[in-house]
Amino acid sequence: MMRDRLADSLKESLKAKDTRRTSTVRLIQAAIKDRDIANRGAGKDPVSDDDIMQILTKMIKQREESAKIYADNARPELAEQEREEIAIIKTFMPEQLSDEKVKDAAAAAIQEVGAQGLRDMGKCIALLKDRYPGQMDFAKASGVVKDLLK
Repeated sequence: MMRDRLADSLKESLKAKDTRRTSTVRLIQAAIKDRDIANRGAGKDPVSDDDIMQILTKMIKQREESAKIYADNARPELAEQEREEIAIIKTFMPEQLSDEKVKDAAAAAIQEVGAQGLRDMGKCIALLKDRYPGQMDFAKASGVVKDLLK
């Protein structure tokens, strides 16, 4: 379970005095706890492993945007810090699918959904998100699906 992996990683990083890893894991745990609290307020179940994958994906995207902004504004040390956090967060995610496998998965989703055109694109992406949480960049995947549906 993801929560156990995160807790174990936190313990290891504390023992190793790895401050970057410790702070990053704590940020991940805080984001999960925030979502748990929001779900509790809405009467939903606690965060699942799939939800945690979505949280991690969002955290990576945020850090990529921040790193770009820092790099553009001549703050390489802050950009590097963001990249280090990205690398740490990625260790908790499943291996990313190759471009070829993303294309194959998109083609299979199109066939399974019976997509006829661009209007069915949402169904295809929903299926991919369901089957491959955290394993692909869905912005790129939607581009692949769009190309295949044309």
